[in-house]
Amino acid sequence: MSPAWPTARELMTARPSTLPHDAPIARALGLMRSRGFHEVPVLRNRRLLGLITFESIARRASRPLDTKVEHILVLPPLITPSTSLPEVAEQLLAVGLRAAPVVGARGELLGVVSRTDLVRALPEVPDAQRTRVEEIARAPDLLVHESDLCRHLIGQIRLLEEHPLPVLDRKQRLVGAVGVADLGSLLWRPIAAGKRDVKTGGAALDVEVGSIMHSPAVTVPVGTSAAAAARRMSEEKVSSVFVVEDGRPPRTVGQAELLQLVVGKGRTAADRGRVEDVYVEITGLRGSGDPGLLADVDHLVAAGLKRIAQHVRPTLLSLHFAPHATHRTSDLTLEARLLTDDGIFYASHTGWNLLAGVSDLLGELGEQTRRVREAKRRRDRPSRSRAVVEESPVDDPDLERRIRTATGDPDEGDEP
Repeated sequence: MSPAWPTARELMTARPSTLPHDAPIARALGLMRSRGFHEVPVLRNRRLLGLITFESIARRASRPLDTKVEHILVLPPLITPSTSLPEVAEQLLAVGLRAAPVVGARGELLGVVSRTDLVRALPEVPDAQRTRVEEIARAPDLLVHESDLCRHLIGQIRLLEEHPLPVLDRKQRLVGAVGVADLGSLLWRPIAAGKRDVKTGGAALDVEVGSIMHSPAVTVPVGTSAAAAARRMSEEKVSSVFVVEDGRPPRTVGQAELLQLVVGKGRTAADRGRVEDVYVEITGLRGSGDPGLLADVDHLVAAGLKRIAQHVRPTLLSLHFAPHATHRTSDLTLEARLLTDDGIFYASHTGWNLLAGVSDLLGELGEQTRRVREAKRRRDRPSRSRAVVEESPVDDPDLERRIRTATGDPDEGDEP
């Protein structure tokens, strides 16, 4: 029986902060900075128009700060009070938002539900208690150095929206983290003519990352449960933690990785059995506008999931593309994580051919799931054989006596 998942009504923040449609961007930035928001609902005559997000502001950094928020709104997913935790998680991950409004039958705003609200409920989820952080952690999309200029972070705003990035010193040691809130504090500094920082006298974005990062970064050791990581995030009020192990680069567990543990869990068993209902997340494939390439990746994923579904019941497939940070090679590393009703499976591939890498990853996952199915069959086979021996009557009394003697079982009428 599936658990009784909490609903958006139980998880949401009622009476959230909002902005009128004609509020300037400067007011939105001030509200985000003071309250720690990434998205704010925008209303016209008490009806929801959309969301103003930090990403939509940062992508239009050249606009004057008196621009009205209604000109850069994004449309949020439809979340109602009865939407369950797994459904909310899937919708937030699908559109890449940190939070979304909860609306009533007439389109009125009832509240806001965020990833933070969902993560707060995760410690009680069995899958989060059983899973270890190293099973869901992934290599960060980008390693930032404290001497890097903040101007370069504007081009990575989508990564910062997902979770803070690790900041390293010259000796490649983890010294802090930088996220959207840190970049927001920089954009909020007093400016003259919209571009110069009064504090430094230079361009507002030409300051080092080390001057805005938060330190120390929140870390957890290998072996920590996902439930404990979720609890740590809630206590520290952060959206990610770094998994540290001596001699290895830090790996990241963000809210997205935690929420993936519950995606698809709210569906019925029949729905989870359909390959088309498997949630597929592809990250790191930035800058590719080739529809043919994306169609080929989609075709390979669909075919691979059909083969995998012959052995296990998949619920989520995460593919992460990490190009190597060097001009001497065009190689990239692909990481795959497959969540199923029989556990979590992993595979990785490094090479220059993206499509061959996807095909190899899915083939490896298919082989892993096939071995698991075969192992289960072998475990079940002896128990069925014993059941046949115990339940089938033996007509020959002498044969029955020899069987009992060979197995060490006394006759029913014998004295122990």
